[in-house]
Amino acid sequence: MPNYDYEHLDAACALGRIFERFQSIHDDPFTTCPICGAPVRRLISKPMISVPRSDAEIRDAGFTKLVRRDTGVYENVTAREGESRYVHHDKPETMPDLSRVLSD
Repeated sequence: MPNYDYEHLDAACALGRIFERFQSIHDDPFTTCPICGAPVRRLISKPMISVPRSDAEIRDAGFTKLVRRDTGVYENVTAREGESRYVHHDKPETMPDLSRVLSD
């Protein structure tokens, strides 16, 4: 269930000025505080999305990261076993094997 943030419009109560509640996405938003009955409004919060940060996390998520090292030469910093560490634009055999991570 989603976690929603609510803000007291007047003075804060025991829950504080801003409090959280888990609710179904189909539930109506609170208009009053469940503790003190004062008016509240639901806040818009950014979603919690997990973003891969390291090269290993990027590889484990199924992505390939190439870093330019020279003209036409890229380093595959997420190389899997059996893949070339360096990719040359004129050597197709050095390209990452995408069939290993992509499926129909």
